[in-house]
Amino acid sequence: MKLLHLDSSVLGPHSVSRQVSAAAVDRLRQSTPGLEVSYRDLTLTPLAHLSGLHLAAGQGAAPDASLRDDLAAGQAVLDEFLAADIVVIGAPMYNFTVPSQLKAWIDRILVAGKTFKYGAQGVEGLAGNKRVIIAISRGGYYGPDTPIAPGEHVETYLRWVFGFIGIHNPEFISADGIQVGPDHREKAVAGALKAAGDLQAA
Repeated sequence: MKLLHLDSSVLGPHSVSRQVSAAAVDRLRQSTPGLEVSYRDLTLTPLAHLSGLHLAAGQGAAPDASLRDDLAAGQAVLDEFLAADIVVIGAPMYNFTVPSQLKAWIDRILVAGKTFKYGAQGVEGLAGNKRVIIAISRGGYYGPDTPIAPGEHVETYLRWVFGFIGIHNPEFISADGIQVGPDHREKAVAGALKAAGDLQAA
């Protein structure tokens, strides 16, 4: 069984989402003999954002020579994703949504004919055989009963993205309110780490 671990926080060792994603991976590694884990830090090896040249190449045009290495990197992350049975993602909220580094990765895995296809009944996801676990950190509280709930575009966005490719039950572990104050941060981190440690075995 293969697990792909991704982090997207720019905060390095100070990142809450990194702590929680690492705890989730540790839990699954301990509970799953022979689990093969690969890791990609999207901030250390960022993917380029899509351009018109990328889209042209995706439509069958001869790729521009300047894109050769980047297209190879995009193919590599798509292959990693397709090969994984489990995907664990660290996803902090930056200005109400995911980091741009994570968005660039998403742009490389949402590929028609690979992770979804269009048919007579509409869109069909092709990646529904994967388990996806997402560790979210948010500075405030964005629950459905809060005044700022409409500004939450991390969990809502990722739930839609993965549902689009057939993964309809992604698992979320959230650390909320980490910028409200030290006590709130400590409680949020402790709760998220406990949730990671209690994950169901693979």
